[in-house]
Amino acid sequence: MTTEIITTTPDCEIVSSRIFHAQRALVYRAWADPNHLKNWWGPAGFSNTFNEFDFRVGGKWRFIMHGPEKGNYANECEFIKIDEPSLIAWNRISKPLFQVVATFEEVSADKTKLVFKMLFNTADECRKVKAFAVDKNEENFDRLESELSKMSL
Repeated sequence: MTTEIITTTPDCEIVSSRIFHAQRALVYRAWADPNHLKNWWGPAGFSNTFNEFDFRVGGKWRFIMHGPEKGNYANECEFIKIDEPSLIAWNRISKPLFQVVATFEEVSADKTKLVFKMLFNTADECRKVKAFAVDKNEENFDRLESELSKMSL
């Protein structure tokens, strides 16, 4: 297992960010607690079945994303860096292969900036995913906002 965050160039990255009107600890918990994560992870209309969520460096996250109309999409990831409450990173082991780095920055007492980076080894791999991932990441953020509105510290 490699625990290093890869170094990329802009043509090998998909970067999405948003400022959420919630405390950083709450936004972080929405990612770190599988009881919340399963409610919002994925694009609009998707649901999840988590088979394993071992939230520690070296731990696995295995889940099935269920599409709104059809399709079940197996995902397997391995956590490579966790720095509460500011960073969560993992390697996606199932295809397409990439690394995710999510950072949580306190903007003010009740605002958090989330930066979500998908890092690829090649520009070609990135280009294939980028065609649909940018819009889907925004849908994912919309779902996160909805989950945050139901949570409290």
